[in-house]
Amino acid sequence: MTDNQAPEDLGAPVSYLVLADGTPVFDSSGSRAGEVEHVLADDHSDLFHGLIVKTAAGHRFARSSVVDGLFEHGVIISVAAAELPDPSTDPSARAAQDDEGLTLKKAWDWLVQPR
Repeated sequence: MTDNQAPEDLGAPVSYLVLADGTPVFDSSGSRAGEVEHVLADDHSDLFHGLIVKTAAGHRFARSSVVDGLFEHGVIISVAAAELPDPSTDPSARAAQDDEGLTLKKAWDWLVQPR
């Protein structure tokens, strides 16, 4: 598998707007990293921030820059699941001007909201 090229069994490319929770997430070697728990986006501005991925080690955040492809039956990320940051770390401790910190804060806010 190469960057941005899905194996045939993942289906056609899709938009983050229609990516379903529970979609499998694979790293670039083809190993299953987890599954999509939630898509983080700013619908008003049409900006894709990334994914909250449910892994064996808990929830992790896949920033949009590490998402290589979104497909009907899977997502490809460019790093191993172990390299994804934990969205529950204290993002408020990060600098507010830091774009990554703001995105991690959105991931944290989504995780702690009542359901």
